Amino acid sequence: MAGLTRRDALTGLAAGFATRGWAEAPVTSPRPKPRGQAVLANARPSDQAFVAGAKLGGQVSYVLADLKTGKILAACAPDLPMPPASTVKAITALYALEQLGAGQSFATRLLATGPVEAGRLNGDLILAGGGDPTLTTDNLGDLATEIARLGVRSISGRFCVWAGALPYIAAIDRDQPDWLGYNTAVAGLNLNFNRVNFTWQQGQGGYEVGFDARAERFAPPVFTSRIQVVERKLPIFTYEENGTVESWTVAKAALGKAGSRWLPVRRPDLYAGDVFQTLARAEGLELPAALVLERLPTARVLAAHQSGDLRVVLRDMMKFSTNMTAEAVGMAASLHRGIASHDGSAREMARWLAGKIGPSDAHFVDHSGLGGASRISAADMVAALVRLGPVAGLAGLMKAVTFKENTGPGLRPQRLVAKTGTLNFVSALVGYMTTAHGEDRVFAIFSGDAKRRDAVPDAENEHPPGLSEWLRRARHLQQQLLRSWAA
Repeated sequence: MAGLTRRDALTGLAAGFATRGWAEAPVTSPRPKPRGQAVLANARPSDQAFVAGAKLGGQVSYVLADLKTGKILAACAPDLPMPPASTVKAITALYALEQLGAGQSFATRLLATGPVEAGRLNGDLILAGGGDPTLTTDNLGDLATEIARLGVRSISGRFCVWAGALPYIAAIDRDQPDWLGYNTAVAGLNLNFNRVNFTWQQGQGGYEVGFDARAERFAPPVFTSRIQVVERKLPIFTYEENGTVESWTVAKAALGKAGSRWLPVRRPDLYAGDVFQTLARAEGLELPAALVLERLPTARVLAAHQSGDLRVVLRDMMKFSTNMTAEAVGMAASLHRGIASHDGSAREMARWLAGKIGPSDAHFVDHSGLGGASRISAADMVAALVRLGPVAGLAGLMKAVTFKENTGPGLRPQRLVAKTGTLNFVSALVGYMTTAHGEDRVFAIFSGDAKRRDAVPDAENEHPPGLSEWLRRARHLQQQLLRSWAA
């Protein structure tokens, strides 16, 4: 059992305040983190047996604490820095809520640099992003309908796109393969989580392939992405950017008769402009190809789409674990603190966390948990959930967790909400629990085999051998621990 250096800090920050429905704000500050304290009193033989029985290799770390007092009730290697995977989105949600406010929303606007006279816009038309991570093709379709309703039938100037509301990155994690649909670009103008739908259909003369930007009501073709089927087995995809076009190849051996899959977009500004151009044409407005603006000129608003408020955005982010959303809201929060780079934003969130919970070894390389180099200890994660979660209403943003029947006998919690996190040979679960006896708890459970993860070649990144079984055992361990703690 490793020393628990966060125990006194947790107890100190939580003692003296009560929680009511996970909504009261703590009124004390955390004490400096002591070093080298033993926590043998917190060792549970049954929990250690669960860990040993999981046979995960690598390392396992967990902390269970009382929400009202912060007292540690169970722990294993609590101060060990572990990859949080997508559970870091819980920290991102807390960070964004404090910096931006729960009522924050994001606007995507159509701007005009001149007047509209007799159906003609005498100036440029600009599609200007406001950092909305939830913008869809349907929303752009509604903007096209609105500008048609205003009577705009032609423009004398340019059609432009502006994505400068957020710092641009071509990929969330540069070390992962190009084709992963959850490793997209992020910018101030985003569409469909910056993914494009690749479709294929086998015919007598070969494959018919294409891209579309489908949503619930609209599915326009996409021309800024192109793909070619080639005779090979591996790699499945290759990618390169050729000016204004994103060019892909796909291995013929990987395709069945027909199908589709989402691929990432690296130029979300041009992608959104391409899609809007098609939607506007359907409304009778012919637009030239989109030009990218570095700076936004003085212009008036013709139409706008407003996202849901931040709590709605974050709830969906937590439910669907959308990496692009996490990066967008995290960077928006850092801009409020004067930080204007992706890497700097992740570091700033770690500094902010330490300022809130006391000395912390947390290190973040992004806001989504996709990068395998991020680290946080179970003790620091629990400290954040105890200290910051109640006042932010974090539990209300998390998903309910259900138990499988094979996790063993015993009582079940009255309520259990959590955020999951999964990478190759990494599994994490953090959240809040009300025990069978009505006691409120906070927990963090991290498992990871870094050596095994690092050994996965790019070609096997999506489905490495042995991953499914490893994740099954890691999740079984989580449920065993939670059942044990619920009594």
